[in-house]
Amino acid sequence: MTPKRKRTPPSPLELANKKSNEQFLADYLQPGTKESPWITKWTHPRTSVAYTISLAGPSRLSKDELRACFSLIEETSRHDYESSAARWHPAKKLKEMASPDLRYILVRNQETHTIRGFTSLMPTYEEGQPVIYCYEIHLKPELQGTGLGSLLMSFHTTVAANMPIVTKVMLTCFLANQRGVDFYTRLGFERDEISPVPRKLRYGKVFTPDYVIMSKRVRSDEPDGDGKPPE
Repeated sequence: MTPKRKRTPPSPLELANKKSNEQFLADYLQPGTKESPWITKWTHPRTSVAYTISLAGPSRLSKDELRACFSLIEETSRHDYESSAARWHPAKKLKEMASPDLRYILVRNQETHTIRGFTSLMPTYEEGQPVIYCYEIHLKPELQGTGLGSLLMSFHTTVAANMPIVTKVMLTCFLANQRGVDFYTRLGFERDEISPVPRKLRYGKVFTPDYVIMSKRVRSDEPDGDGKPPE
């Protein structure tokens, strides 16, 4: 009798992506650090307007909520997309936003319940490396320059720090968005080794990328004494 093949056990990232939002929050966001604890309420430092912060997956978002997030991307980044080689493709962007493994951290006005900002993330592999990928971060103008963006980005770092297999947070930014590049640099992000660089094509033409892949390490990927990645 031929023995049955053993199934390959799911990777830690697959297990993380299968968790409910409640379990994901408990395992990866609520064990926060003193510098970036998970919070559900935030007050604007200048206007004192109250906001709520919550975690949700795309299956938990209504069409109106997903559309509100899309509208934020369109408001803050459409120009950069249109100026890039990728161009602006609304249907493609909406399809990406509905990926079941994405997690959304939503910022709502506490009184009106309208979405005023959000960031989205996914535990995934990039060039074989397990990472937390920041897909989007967008804020309404009244929330920019308030420290809220830094707080939202710190949640990405917290998730990465609570997944021992993950060594860094990664993101993509258009080079035309210098304000964004500067923002990520201040938070400790650097050009990642897999980020494309200008290259010479035939007949001397040079291809120059219009985006940069940036990353921030949360731990060393060097193995410890027993040959395993550090916990």
